[in-house]
Amino acid sequence: MPRTLITGGAGFLGSHLCDRLIEERHEVICLDNLITGRMENIAHLIGHHAFRFIKQDVTEYLYIDGPLDFVLHFASPASPADYQRLPIQTLKVGSLGTHKALGLAKAKGARFLLASTSEVYGDPLIRPQREDYWGNVNPIGPRGVYDEAKRFAEAITMAYHRYHGLDTRIARIFNTYGTRMRPNDGRVVSNFIDQALRGRPMTVYGDGSQTRSFCYVSDMVEGLFRLLMSEKPDPVNLGNPKEFTVIELAHMVLQAIGGLSTIEFHPLPLDDPRVRQPDIGLARVRLGWEPTVEIAQGLAFTIDYFRKQPEQSD
Repeated sequence: MPRTLITGGAGFLGSHLCDRLIEERHEVICLDNLITGRMENIAHLIGHHAFRFIKQDVTEYLYIDGPLDFVLHFASPASPADYQRLPIQTLKVGSLGTHKALGLAKAKGARFLLASTSEVYGDPLIRPQREDYWGNVNPIGPRGVYDEAKRFAEAITMAYHRYHGLDTRIARIFNTYGTRMRPNDGRVVSNFIDQALRGRPMTVYGDGSQTRSFCYVSDMVEGLFRLLMSEKPDPVNLGNPKEFTVIELAHMVLQAIGGLSTIEFHPLPLDDPRVRQPDIGLARVRLGWEPTVEIAQGLAFTIDYFRKQPEQSD
């Protein structure tokens, strides 16, 4: 039975990975400081013989008893609202936290997978974005705390691979949505669904012509698992290449919910990317992976989940 540590394992993506790896007969150790993670996401695993939870900040001294086969580093605020509210913590988890997780993987002889992000491309000047594109990032802008934390995390991961021979993987994760998102996490899908369910105006920043490409969480977890089991250390884009505008997404949510919400336009935040579309050619060839869940189906699953949340009864 492989033994696997997931930092940020009580978060949106991390908790789904806990489920998947337990299904794959891993013993899973979930480490999370619960700043943005939630115990509700892993409550169904408490007491499971193959699951253990540790409440800890990954930037602190990291000790896990016994062997480890895999270390998956997913700890970090991941939405603009969170990392702009927690800028120092975001920089620390991307730098100190990644260093601690890499050091643990080295000590245990474990394979290391870094959850990086499409944000390393910043406000891209090419479209779609390929792994060999170096990006267009404002290092001192409000989004820079997340972008640069992840760019540093990639750099130190590759340094550990080259200098120490550590077995590493890097996933550049594009916009992902689905069950276990927090209704108030500030991401566009959760914002739109939460606002529409409450009958409140849906907030669109700018004129809504900026594009995104949304991947349902089950597809993302499949891609991450395949990457973990693959044999190459360089970054791989994981996301849905089907691109559409934010205003189109707003109308999709309205149609799915059937509510009476209106759309309100607000100024576009500084450095908000105008386009976001992954080139997943590498993932197709190397992992045999591409998304299968269509946006209408994924939104239906996510809306059903949000309807059942206590926050919706406020």
